[in-house]
Amino acid sequence: MSTPTVSFSELSKNSKRVAETLDKAQRVHITRRDGEDLYLTTARHDQQREETADITARLLGALVGIDGGARAILRALPAVFPWVRHLSADELREFVGELIDATNDAAHLDVHASLHRVVVEWRATARVLADPELTAQLTRRLPDEDHGEVTAP
Repeated sequence: MSTPTVSFSELSKNSKRVAETLDKAQRVHITRRDGEDLYLTTARHDQQREETADITARLLGALVGIDGGARAILRALPAVFPWVRHLSADELREFVGELIDATNDAAHLDVHASLHRVVVEWRATARVLADPELTAQLTRRLPDEDHGEVTAP
């Protein structure tokens, strides 16, 4: 089911109609000209999303802890993240560990940015590793020159 979209001004002018749409769809995308878009959702829908994240986190964690589970996750990852083929075996295990930790953070701490960050950073690593010239440039030994202390940004 697609998420209905309404403008922020429509929400403020016709809140009852938007609430009726929300009752049917469980989630409405609110666009704003002067800020980040919003999502209006029902409490039930939000609770179901939280339960889904919790189940996913616990399932991944349980799979890693059983015989053959970690291998199953490692074999399944390319179907979800095709770029993992550029990672070494050690990097792949590290990615899985960070992915599980970040999934737990999303489920139990309501911190979703770390899961996004883990995927973005490992995809960037794979992108570098997929390009031999870029890998060579970024992994070459730096000159032994000391340019002094690096100041904080």
